[in-house]
Amino acid sequence: MVNSVNVEGLTVVRGRTEVLHDLTFSLQPSRITGLLGPSGCGKTTLMRALVGVQSGITGTVTVLGQAAGTRELRSRVGYVTQAPAVYTDLSVGENLRYFASVLGATGVEQVLGQVGLADRSDQLVGTLSGGQRARVSLASALLGSPELLVLDEPTVGLDPVLRRDLWALFRSLADDGTTILVSSHVMDEAGRCDRLLLMREGRLVADDSPSGLLMATGATDVEGAFLSLALAS
Repeated sequence: MVNSVNVEGLTVVRGRTEVLHDLTFSLQPSRITGLLGPSGCGKTTLMRALVGVQSGITGTVTVLGQAAGTRELRSRVGYVTQAPAVYTDLSVGENLRYFASVLGATGVEQVLGQVGLADRSDQLVGTLSGGQRARVSLASALLGSPELLVLDEPTVGLDPVLRRDLWALFRSLADDGTTILVSSHVMDEAGRCDRLLLMREGRLVADDSPSGLLMATGATDVEGAFLSLALAS
């Protein structure tokens, strides 16, 4: 299987502080990889490096066979930031039609249905709840059926039913061949992933399947496995 992402010796320095320390890993298509760790451990910085918007990088980040951030990747990579990246003075549909025109993509109605906003197309984004705005951002990232989907804590603030539905969507996209990297600091979402990258203080402390982590540490859940690995590092 050809990797979708290859990261070798990735280090990120911000000011005089080294934020990420010599990370090496790869991501494969048709898999959901969870990026887990406490707030401030470097998850967002790593994701920004993968989509090519992070400065202060040394090392190599290759995405879909090209250097991260190259122009050719714009329509092939979807990125959802923690803060919804949408225009509050436009309607949901206007936002998506605008982003679709930038990407040269179609399928606005399809992605609205995927994120459960088909009945909100004409509503101003500024009048939506925080969770609904997050779903508009997700819908914009799904336009054009990206091959790599990078999701920075996409389920924060969502109710349990909506979280369940979005994870079902992520699984469906992965089954269709999409490579998905999803970050979270909620350890109970780990079981929904095929593979886990556990981070602490800018370093990877584990790279394994959920079952592999439990077997290696003897823990009964991923949170226990993380604590075991963190204390040993």
